[in-house]
Amino acid sequence: MKTHHIAQKFDVAGRAVTLEHTGEGNVNDTYLAIFRTVFSEERFILQKINKRVFPHPEQIMQNMRVVTEHVHRRIEEEMDTADRIWQLPRVIPAKDGKDYVLDDDGEFWRAITLIASAHSYGRVQNIEHAHEAGYVLGHFQRMISDIEIDKLHDTLVGFHITPGYLKKYDEALASPEGQERVKISPEAQRCMRFVEARRDWCSILEDARDAGELKVRPVHGDPKISNIMIDDATGKGTCIIDLDTVKPGLIHYDFGDCLRSCCNPAGEEVRDLGQVVFDTDWCEAIVKGYMVNARSFLTEADIYYLYDSIRLISFELGLRFFADYIAGNVYFNTRYDGQNLNRARVQFKLVESIQAREKQIRSILDKSLRGC
Repeated sequence: MKTHHIAQKFDVAGRAVTLEHTGEGNVNDTYLAIFRTVFSEERFILQKINKRVFPHPEQIMQNMRVVTEHVHRRIEEEMDTADRIWQLPRVIPAKDGKDYVLDDDGEFWRAITLIASAHSYGRVQNIEHAHEAGYVLGHFQRMISDIEIDKLHDTLVGFHITPGYLKKYDEALASPEGQERVKISPEAQRCMRFVEARRDWCSILEDARDAGELKVRPVHGDPKISNIMIDDATGKGTCIIDLDTVKPGLIHYDFGDCLRSCCNPAGEEVRDLGQVVFDTDWCEAIVKGYMVNARSFLTEADIYYLYDSIRLISFELGLRFFADYIAGNVYFNTRYDGQNLNRARVQFKLVESIQAREKQIRSILDKSLRGC
């Protein structure tokens, strides 16, 4: 079934003029679709959902429908008092009323609206940009905080459950292949010692959840800087996109992942570990923006574990990279054999930088909570 024919099955006025493969995103096959009538034009996003990553695409779409309808309603309720025009993609239904179209190969396709006059960036551009990233995440978490958990599917079971990744690491390390890959690499041996020294606090957030200190809420799941849309006209954040990972979870993983991805200016692929540092100026800007909206739903226990979430999520990603390296690079795409090992070393260096700045980061959190 041709892509143009698939696009035409969605409830969009006019006819498909062109579909351009964007190449954006690491998971789904994404196209920019342009439809025209004799007097109008509409652009939207057409995507084939990756069933290898999301084995139940219909659950992805159900979650997206629940979240977008809920947030759109809340945005409209607060529109008169908001400091900006908030946006969020809308699911475009198929002409048969479903949220998706199945092609002849059984692949799932969906259409969502394009956020108008806004762009995202791969890295934090400046302090103002960092502040907006935190502001948008806090706003989104506040908008979804009252969605009932039982309305959402857990579409990525085990995602951001650090003890689960530690178990997979142990299994990879116990294999003959894993032992050999560590044996021949001094850098891998250093990474192994790094993991062993921090094994005991891998379960800190899950233990708090099991003890009832932290509760499961709706989360975005992937609040990296490239998913934050900035309004071209105002320079303010206008929405967060990529809602495939929305699911029940701990908001701490969202918070920690946002700080992890934003506050390392060197990025995840840098070879010179001397460039890896946790930027506390950007951290402060993000936290200040976040707390404007988050104060209304954070509990004392939530606040207590915020610092732990920053170091843990960085450790978790490093652990995943390292486990994949010793398993033979079976999950993450790589361009060279040692890439996952280097990625792990970058994240572990970031953990060290975060730990060295613990006192300063906790001070930033405290001041932001008090509105200073």
